[in-house]
Order: sequence, then structure tokens, then C-alpha cells
Amino acid sequence: MEAMRGSAAELVGARWGDRRPAVWFEGRVLSGHDVAAGAAARAALLADLLPPGSVPHLGVLLDNTPEFPLWLSAAALGGAAVAGVNPTRRGPELARDILHTECGVLVTERARLPLLDGLELPGVRILVTDTDAYVKLLAGYRGAEPDVSKATPADRLLLYFTSGSTGAPKAAICSQGRLAEAGRSLVRRLGLGADDVHYVCMPMFHGNAVIAGWAPALVTGAPVVLRRRFSASGFLDDVRAYGATYFTYIGRAVQYVLETGERPDDRDNPLRLGFGTEAGAVDAAAFERRFGVRLQEGYGSSEGGAAVQWSPGTPAGAVGRAAPGLVVLDPATGQECPPARFDAAGRLLNGDEAIGELVNRGPSPFEGYWRNPAAEAARRRRGAPRPDGAGGGDDWYWTGDLFHRDADGFLYFAGRTEDRLRVDGENLAAALIENILARYAGAAAVAVYAVPDPASGDQVMAAMALGDEEIFEPGAFSAFLAAQPDLGTKMAPRFVRVVERMPVTATNKIHRAGLRREGFRCADPVWWRPPGQDGYRRFTEEDGAVLVAEYRARGREELLSR
Repeated sequence: MEAMRGSAAELVGARWGDRRPAVWFEGRVLSGHDVAAGAAARAALLADLLPPGSVPHLGVLLDNTPEFPLWLSAAALGGAAVAGVNPTRRGPELARDILHTECGVLVTERARLPLLDGLELPGVRILVTDTDAYVKLLAGYRGAEPDVSKATPADRLLLYFTSGSTGAPKAAICSQGRLAEAGRSLVRRLGLGADDVHYVCMPMFHGNAVIAGWAPALVTGAPVVLRRRFSASGFLDDVRAYGATYFTYIGRAVQYVLETGERPDDRDNPLRLGFGTEAGAVDAAAFERRFGVRLQEGYGSSEGGAAVQWSPGTPAGAVGRAAPGLVVLDPATGQECPPARFDAAGRLLNGDEAIGELVNRGPSPFEGYWRNPAAEAARRRRGAPRPDGAGGGDDWYWTGDLFHRDADGFLYFAGRTEDRLRVDGENLAAALIENILARYAGAAAVAVYAVPDPASGDQVMAAMALGDEEIFEPGAFSAFLAAQPDLGTKMAPRFVRVVERMPVTATNKIHRAGLRREGFRCADPVWWRPPGQDGYRRFTEEDGAVLVAEYRARGREELLSR
């Protein structure tokens, strides 16, 4: 039965005395009571470790082990906040994340200790969970019971870092009340219940696993299955072994599962639903055909400021219908973009004018960033006057995501604002070009991004991972481009980087920042279309030297290293 309480702490406390399984991990099982008791002990320990008057924040640098939800639960009971620390960060960047969020305690494990070697972390107490010293320390708090009175719905619970593709990652704030409400909303929307089994294979330092995987289970009392780290080859075996009925995903995780060898019994599994983002319509359909499991794509900004829900009747390729207050605005003018127009094949015809930034002009649950007023102001800023003449509001939430909206109000994702390119004075959305290049028969994965033009603006570069036994044929690729009716004159890639495997972040999203940073000066083979030529040829060291000299002559060489 769904628990209708205001704080996450109350949801944790409600598991006291509940002997049903709550966490499964590598053959171990913790009951709801075990989790509540373990959380109470850790909350008491945390209260003793944090200096009086300090900010009640702790960092968690762990794989998906039971210690992660135990410390989340402990923070909820203690009115503290958890900063999920990304293990792909290194050196000063890693130290910056920990110190920026003012973590007085850092919870980690032996496998992650090398990441901390040499880091200056003054005032940070480090707990290593898989050591005898940690077990002995916790033993002194055995017998503690949950006290939900120390927490309120307004207390910070999560500080989760958003993408750092345009600078240092920002720590978005999520309160206890918002996390609890997010869990309840997904329970209602997806029809989740106590009989479901949640497979949590995405990293718990990311909001997807906590908000879409753990929080709904906390609401219903359903068990979660933790996978230490995502494994495409182990996905189906885990699902069958634990009877998982629901899982969450982000980025390219679905494609990685689809790349595993097909088996005749793939559809023999207990899954009924997957929920996440960025699988894409093609992969979602392939997943359902192969495994008999529907994937429900959703959109929610990392900071919680806007969300779009899928509903029956949503057209292919659309995320869902725009809720009241959600509009697509031209970032330059603040005016609403005209509706998208499509041809008979569903191809967008007026992307240049229809694509804009998704903005929430209604009430927004965005709770800000920790100690980052400039980034917060960029999200909450005044817009142009509304069509009714009313002035713009300071509380408009600008998502940083590009969309277009059809005449019926359905929204289509078109990438991030930093993925917009400016080519010969024309604005282009990288996602729109990616969708076209993905039709190329030899392409297994495509990413489009900007590289600086020697004179001004950008040039289009594409990274392409090819299918098994495929090779890049420049003539065939040129012919393919010429045959695409919706490929605008400025959209054809100037450079094509052929990669064995698309580089991804720890959350399985394409590592666009790394691709942009390397540009055409990378270790992989690059093909290019020199100015004034129609075909592609191999990009050589001599080509690179000539190009760099041109950038230097125009005073733009420094852009190549940004």
C-alpha cells in the first residue's frame, strides 16, 4: 500500500518491523527492518562525526552496494544531505566536488581509495565501508531506532551533480519532500506496487537511479536489486535470478543490452516495464520486440524544474504532450517558436525556426543549486512579455534543453542548448542532424557536435561507430547524404570521426565534451570534406597543419583547445 507521508525520513521509518526483503545484492538480502535499523545506526554515527554547527552534508563515493541506500536512508533520518560523488572525476576536479558541497564525511570503499591519493581534503572524515575499523565503529551504535522527528519535508536530502559539459558540475538540490513526491508520482504514473522488484543498475550517484529507482520502492515497500556496476551481458541473468519487474535506464544502456547476443528465450523474463531517457524510438521498439518489455521514455530536467509525461496516443519520436506552462521559446527573443511542420515521412521541415529552448512558465519544483547563484540565475530568469501583454517573470525555469512542438502540443527532444551549432549564420540542432545520420546503413551509433570554424561560428563534426564488419566508405556516405531530403545545405558534416566504440560518461551518456575538446585532432581516423569539394577523403597530418595555421592566422587557434 502506498505510504502518503511528507518526508523521506517517514518512509524509511515505516520499514521498521517490516521483515519483507528490501535490498538484494550479490546473494545477500536485507529486510525493510534491517534497512531501517542500519539507517538509524548510521544516522547516530553521523550526528557524532559532524562538528556542531557544521553543514550536515556527507559525500558518498561508492558503487551500488547496500551501503549506498543505507546512507541515503541515514541522511533522511538525520536531516542531512548526500552528495553522490562521480568516480570518473579525477584529481583536483574530484576534490572540488567534495569540498564545494561541504562534505564533513566521505563514505567510500577500498576500491575507490586510489582516487583519493594525494587529494587535499581538509576537515573531511573518510569512512571505508569494507574494513574492520568501519564495522567496529558502527557496532557502537547497534540498537539505535529510527527517529523521524529530526527531519522535515523541506530538509535537503540530495546534492546531485548535473552534467559538467559547460563547466564545473553544478550540485542540484533535492529536498526530502520533493524526493518523496517524485516517488509517489512515479508509482501512480507507472502503476508500481509492493509486488514489483526494482532492478537498480544505473549508478546511484546519479539522480535517475535514486529518484526513479529507489524512491518509488521506498514509497511502496518494494525490494530493490542492486547491481554493483552496469553490465549489459549480466542484465538478463540478473533480471531472471531476482525476478525483476521494473528497471530504469539512461543514455546508451539500452543499446548496450541490445548489442549482446540474441537468445531464443530472450522473451522469457519477468520484466514488465523500463523507464528512462535517451533510448530513442528505434532502440525502444527493438527492445520490446526482443524482450517483450515496453520502455516508457520520459523527460525530466536534472534539476526537477520541468517534466514531460508520455501518454497513450503520443506520436512516434515525441516525448509527450506539453503540460500547462511548458513552452518552446527562441532563446534570443524570448518569443514562442512556431509549431513544427513535418513531411509525409515524419521528417521535420522547419527546424531552424521551430527548435527552441523548453521553458516552464508555470510553478516549478526547482530548488536551486548549492552555493552557485550564477548558475541558479541562468535557470531562473526573466523572459519576454507573454502574448497577453503581461511582463516576463523571474521564476521562469529555462531547462537548457532544445525541443520542438507540433500543432497538437506534443514535444520532441532536439538536444541540449550547448549542442546547438552556428554554421554560416544558421542555427542547427545536433540531435536533428544525428537523427538523419542514424539512417546510414553502416552506422551503429552517431554523435554530432561543433568544432570551431577558422573564420567564425562552427563547423559540423560527427563521430560514428560502425556495425560489425562495416568499414567507412566515403563515396557511399556522400551518396547517402545527397539522398536525404531533410538534410539542409549547412548540415552535412565537415569532419567524420570513425570510432570503434562511442565514448560515454559514467552514466552511459555520450561524452560530447570530450569529443568536442579533441575535435579533428584525435587518435581515431577522420575523414573530411575540404571546402569547395563534394566528397570525403582521409584527413592527414598535413591537412591538420594547414588548418591550424589558418586558425592561427585568424586569431582563433585557442578555440581548438576549449
